[in-house]
Amino acid sequence: METLHADHDRGSFDSGVEALDLYLRTQALQDLRRRVSAVFVITPLGQRRVLGYYTLSALSLALGRLPLEARKRLPRHPEVPATLLGRLAVDRSCRGTGIRLGEHLLVDALMRSLEVSAQVASYAVVVDVVSGQPDPIGFYRRYGFQALPDQPRRLFLPMATIRRLFET
Repeated sequence: METLHADHDRGSFDSGVEALDLYLRTQALQDLRRRVSAVFVITPLGQRRVLGYYTLSALSLALGRLPLEARKRLPRHPEVPATLLGRLAVDRSCRGTGIRLGEHLLVDALMRSLEVSAQVASYAVVVDVVSGQPDPIGFYRRYGFQALPDQPRRLFLPMATIRRLFET
């Protein structure tokens, strides 16, 4: 996994979700330069063709949006810091290969988020799940992500849970 650079081949990337493809082709480098999003890509060894990517950025999460069980353990501040996994996409050419590239991207994003949270506090990783075929919500739920009560497509995973994932 590496940070996106201008010399990466983004033009041929096709995840099957136009919004995710367009973001990588036209917006990702600008967001990176403006420091509003960190963009990480995976490429074949020795090549510049992007096979998958994800983005991370900071987020404030309203305490009242969290499930009651999660709120009980948090200070009574109006908002808690979080890390937004804004986008995660895999090129269609990698599907059915047995490589599970999406899982590699997610694990890298969670590990990176956990490491950074030791220096810049973050309660959880949050993801806004884009509709697709098949629906990716099940992918995130397998790792323990749960929906915010009033936003069923906005999922979160506490850093404490992420830490336990990597301890085993």
